[in-house]
Amino acid sequence: MKLIYDLTEKESAVFKSNSSSSERIMYCLPYNFEDGMITKGKVIVTDRFIYKLTEEGLADKYDFKDLTEFSVENMLGSSAFLVHHNGCTKRVCTFLSGRYLSQYTIVVRGCRVIAKAIHEGKEVGEPLVNNEPELFCPKCGDPMPRGVKNCPRCREKGSAIKKLWGLTRGMRLMLFFPVLVSAISFVLMFILPTIQQKAIDGYMNNPDVDATAIKGFIVIAVSLILIDLFQRALSLVQGFFSTLSGNRFVLILRTLLFEKIQGLSISSIQRKSTGDLMGRLNSDISVTQGFITSTLPSIINQILSFLLAIILLLFVDPMLCLFVFIPVPIVCLVAKNVWKRMAQNSRTAWQKSYSVNCLTQDTIQGERIVKCFGREKSAVEKYKKTIDESTKKNIYRDRYSNCFAPILDKLLRIGSYIILFYGNVLVFNGDLTLGELFKYTAYTSVIYAPLTTFLNLPSTLASVFNSINKVMEIFDEDPEIKDIDLPIDIKIDGDIEIKNITFGYNSYDPVLENVSVKINRGEMIGIVGSSGAGKSTLINLIMRLYDVNEGVIEIDNVDIRDISQQALRSQIGVVLQETHLFHGSIRDNICYAKPYATNEEIIRAAKLANAHDFICDLPQGYNTMVGERGFSLSGGERQRIAIARAMIHDPKILILDEATAALDTETEKLIQDSLNTLMKGRTTLAIAHRLSTLRNADKLIVLDNGHIAEFGTHTELLKQKGIYYKLVMAQRLNAVK
Repeated sequence: MKLIYDLTEKESAVFKSNSSSSERIMYCLPYNFEDGMITKGKVIVTDRFIYKLTEEGLADKYDFKDLTEFSVENMLGSSAFLVHHNGCTKRVCTFLSGRYLSQYTIVVRGCRVIAKAIHEGKEVGEPLVNNEPELFCPKCGDPMPRGVKNCPRCREKGSAIKKLWGLTRGMRLMLFFPVLVSAISFVLMFILPTIQQKAIDGYMNNPDVDATAIKGFIVIAVSLILIDLFQRALSLVQGFFSTLSGNRFVLILRTLLFEKIQGLSISSIQRKSTGDLMGRLNSDISVTQGFITSTLPSIINQILSFLLAIILLLFVDPMLCLFVFIPVPIVCLVAKNVWKRMAQNSRTAWQKSYSVNCLTQDTIQGERIVKCFGREKSAVEKYKKTIDESTKKNIYRDRYSNCFAPILDKLLRIGSYIILFYGNVLVFNGDLTLGELFKYTAYTSVIYAPLTTFLNLPSTLASVFNSINKVMEIFDEDPEIKDIDLPIDIKIDGDIEIKNITFGYNSYDPVLENVSVKINRGEMIGIVGSSGAGKSTLINLIMRLYDVNEGVIEIDNVDIRDISQQALRSQIGVVLQETHLFHGSIRDNICYAKPYATNEEIIRAAKLANAHDFICDLPQGYNTMVGERGFSLSGGERQRIAIARAMIHDPKILILDEATAALDTETEKLIQDSLNTLMKGRTTLAIAHRLSTLRNADKLIVLDNGHIAEFGTHTELLKQKGIYYKLVMAQRLNAVK
C-alpha cells in the first residue's frame, strides 16, 4: 500500500525551506477535504516533525517531542487525522473516508512508534510498511476489487478477450464454422451482382430476345434460386452449430466460474452480494456467450468482407473506391466522441441494472423480516424507485444510441449517393452499362454493410465488455488463502497452539493482537467475551478461513498453513450460530460432510443430536425435503440437524459457535448431554454467551478488545473477580429479574 506520495515542485520547495536536510521522510499522504470544501494538500511525517502543506504553503508543523497520542476519527463521510499536542487534541487534516482511511490508519501506528522512540531517546527506525495492494486504481481512481492486480476499468480490452478466447479450447472448430459459412456467403455476395449484371445487360435490357436468350435467362434465374437456397441451407447449418457451440461454451464457462468462486476465500465471497454473484453466473455469462458465438464471428466476417470488397473495387474502378471513402473521415471524427459517451451511458445503465438484481435478491431473502415489520409497501416503493432509475438510464442509453446511429449511417451513405450520381453520368455517356452500374452499387453496399455494423458496435461492445470484465474479474482474483506447493495431509490428534498471532480483516486495523494460548488434545475450551472481542475471529483463524497477519497457529506442532485446507477442515466439525440447511432432504443435509455415510451412521448421528425422534414423526422421515435455508423446520430442529451434520464424520476438533442458542431450555439440556458425549476424546472450542453452558469447560479464554484478558477454569476466574466474574454476575442478575 502506497504510503509516500510524490510532492509537486511547489510542495517540495516549501518542505525544503521549512525542514532540515537530516530529516527522513517516513510518510507522505494527501488530504482532500477542509472546512467543508474539497481541497488539495499533503501531510508529511518525518523522523522529527509532522508537516501540513496546503496549496498556499506550510499550514502547521508539529514536533514529535510535544506529541503523545495519534488517532483517526471517523465522521460523517469524512475522517480526521488527530494528534495530542501539549495536552490538547488537534486536527492535523481531514480527508474523505473511503479514499485514504487505510493509509492514515497505518500512519497513526507509525507515528506512535516514532514518538515512543523519540521520548525514550532512541534512534527512529525504518517506517512501517504494508504489503496490501492499493484499494484504489492510481490511474482512474475507481475502487480496486480485492485480490485483483489490474483495474477492470483500465484493463486493455484485448487482454480480457484473449483470456476469454483461451477458455474456448476444444470447441474452436465449432466456433470457426460460422465464420466459414459467412466467408462462403461473402463469396456468393460478389458472384450474385455479376450474374445479375448479365441478366440485366444480356436479357432484361436487350430488345433482341429469342429462344436461346430465354433459355439463358432461365439458367440465370435457376442459378439465382439455387444460390438463394444454398445460402438458406448454410444459415440453418450455421444456426445449428452456433446453438451447439453457444450452449457448450456456457456450460464450460459457467462451470469454470462456479469452480473459481468455490476456490475463493470466504472474505472474497463475503465482499460480494449474492445477487452480484448470481448476475455474473447468469446474465454476464449469457452476454459473454453471445459475444463469443455471435458478435465476434460477425466482426471477423465484416472485417474480411470490408477488406476484400475494397481490393475488388480498386481493381474494378479506383474512382468508385475513392467516392466510397469521402464521408468516412467525417463520420469517424463524429463517431469517436459519440462512442465515448455511449460507453459511459452503457456502464451506468449496467450498474443500475445490477442494483436492481441485488435489491431483488436481498428483499426476497429477507422476506420474513419485511413481513414481520409490515414493510411490504416500503419494499415495493424502494424497488419501484430503483427499477425506475434503471429504466431511465436504459432509456437514456438507448435514446443516445438510436439517435446518433441513423445520423451517422446517413452521413456514411453520402458516398453511395455520389457513386450513384457518377455512375448514372457514365451510363448516359455510354461509358457504363446499366448492369455494370447495378453491380458497382451492389459492391458499394457490401462495403457499407460492415461500416454500418461498426457504427453500431460501440453500444453493443460497451455492454459486452462490462460483462466480460465482471466475469474476468472473478477469474483474475487470487484466493487469499492458498495451499503451499506441497501441503501436508496429516491425521489430526487435536493439540492446538496459538503463538503471538495478530489479525485484522484489514491488516491495518487488528481485531486480535498478540494472542497466545496452548490447548491440549481432548480439552474443552470455552471462549467468552463481549460482542466484538474477537471470539468468532479466533475460531475462523483456527479453521483457516483467514490467515493470520503475524504469528503462527499450530495443530499437532504443524503450522496450519502447511496443512492442505481439505485435510484440515475435513477433520473439524462445526456448528455455527446461524444454521444453514441446503435445499434437499434431511438425509442429504446430515451426510453433507460425509456423502457416502451409511443409514446406520446417519441415524446414529441424529440420535446423538436428539433429532431422530422428530425426524421419524415427519411425513417422509429422513427423506423429508426441507425448503431453502431450512425454513420448513423450526429453529431448534434446524440446529439439531446441524449438530448431527457435525457429528457424522467423527471430527478430531469440534467448534461450537453458540450451538445451543436457538434451543429452548429443555431441548438445550438434551443437546448438551449429547454434546458432552460427543466431546469426549475431542478437542472442543465452544463460544457461548450463556455462560452456564461453559461451567464444565476445562479452561476458559476471556477475550477483551482483541487480547486474552483471562485464562483459567471457571472456579479460578470467579475467584479473580475480573471480567469473567462481572459477566457471570450480570447474567445471574438478569436471570433473577
